[in-house]
Amino acid sequence: MITLKGDLDIQNFYKILHKNISINVENSVFRRVDECFDFLNKISKNNIIYGVNTGFGPMAQYRIKDGDRIQLQYNLIRSHASGTGNIMKPIFVKAAMLARLNALMLGYSGVHRSVIELLIKLINKNIFPLIYHHGGVGASGDLVQLAHLALVLIGEGEVFYKGERQLTKKVFELENIKPISIKIREGIALMNGTSVMNGIGIINVINARKLLLRMVSCSSAINEIVKSSNEHFSFELNKTKQHIGQRKIAELIRLHLKDSILIKNGNHNLNGSDKDNILKFDE
Repeated sequence: MITLKGDLDIQNFYKILHKNISINVENSVFRRVDECFDFLNKISKNNIIYGVNTGFGPMAQYRIKDGDRIQLQYNLIRSHASGTGNIMKPIFVKAAMLARLNALMLGYSGVHRSVIELLIKLINKNIFPLIYHHGGVGASGDLVQLAHLALVLIGEGEVFYKGERQLTKKVFELENIKPISIKIREGIALMNGTSVMNGIGIINVINARKLLLRMVSCSSAINEIVKSSNEHFSFELNKTKQHIGQRKIAELIRLHLKDSILIKNGNHNLNGSDKDNILKFDE
């Protein structure tokens, strides 16, 4: 179990995505979320706030009647859930859900705590909203893709559950899950962001770094095959360089070859460290 507090790093991102480790959140997260929600609830009663009691985009000049404010959020979600094309793979959807959860946990979005609770439940149960590749309005981030995520949170749309595409309502009934009820601005808070592209970007970074580590392993093996000297990856030589990436790669090679009996010893330090974290993933 990984306990989150609004600072999800790439290591834990990897573990949740690829090791399927469950998550929960610290109580401090709910305190922040509750404080922001209470503040927004209070201030929106006597002030005009975009997307809460106004329309969206060009319609922002029009105030929404108090009795229509909740319906406004539902309409926003349903109107933007209009993606098309190929369906996004579950791993990318899970990454997007994690990225959105992490943003909401900061406590600046004004959502009700039920949004956090439901996102955690869906992630832990591997229930993934159906999200299409294509669809957007050219502003404000991944509106259409995140609308499909928000659609599931209100109990509508479709999900992938145990490898099958099913109606959200049916799956929620099977798992005894209750959808969220819109309180103030859950619609715009869930949709107005870049969590889908962030999630996919993080997966790409993870894959790139895993590939890099494999390349380091291959490079180290080649050094042993040709019985090279340890000079070119020594601590002394590489510490003179200002390229942090080069120094990290040299350190990784030293770690690979520290016990090698084939590498020629040029009396260089093979144990030096730049004291930087070297990102590794257990496979």
